[in-house]
Amino acid sequence: MPLSTLPLFPLHTVLFPGGPLALRLFEPRYLDMVRRCLREQGEFGVVLIIEGEEAGSAASIATIGTSARLVDFDPLPDGLLGITCVGVRRFRLHRRTRLPDGLNVGEVEFLPADEVRPLPPELEHLAELLREVLPKIGRGYAHVDSGYDSAGWVADRWAEVLPLEPGEKLQLLTLDDPLTRLAQVAAWSGREPPAADE
Repeated sequence: MPLSTLPLFPLHTVLFPGGPLALRLFEPRYLDMVRRCLREQGEFGVVLIIEGEEAGSAASIATIGTSARLVDFDPLPDGLLGITCVGVRRFRLHRRTRLPDGLNVGEVEFLPADEVRPLPPELEHLAELLREVLPKIGRGYAHVDSGYDSAGWVADRWAEVLPLEPGEKLQLLTLDDPLTRLAQVAAWSGREPPAADE
């Protein structure tokens, strides 16, 4: 499969296809990237930082990420630029180059979209719970298309809203089979929350 070039935005978060992402931008490299994406109607890649900081060089990043499409932007009172994005498609990162302005650019292979799989009857309750949960979260899901009858869509939305570690979310993102992803989310949703520090 041919490789595509994609500007990268390493973050301490995992973006799933179809999911929302809100960012506040101040670094020139990312402001320029957003201008280019708006002008060219292009996407940028969100990858989890394994080691390093968002404002630094992101020494180590995940090799599986999700491309993002801008759907809204708004200058904020503090002078920063607020942008709203939606995840589009997963990719595998083959090579990364750092440009002189500090922007990371990757050669990526886009991965196939989820095969549409219906929810197994024993997990249909997850979709019903999600119908109650998402409207309470607020504006973040205003730009997200609904897919309550899709195993992959339901799995990805729970992956976003459950209090999972970034590494666990990355583990889910790497799973190609939506039913496997849904089963893992269902297992993790039943875990006891961590005990509060005394």
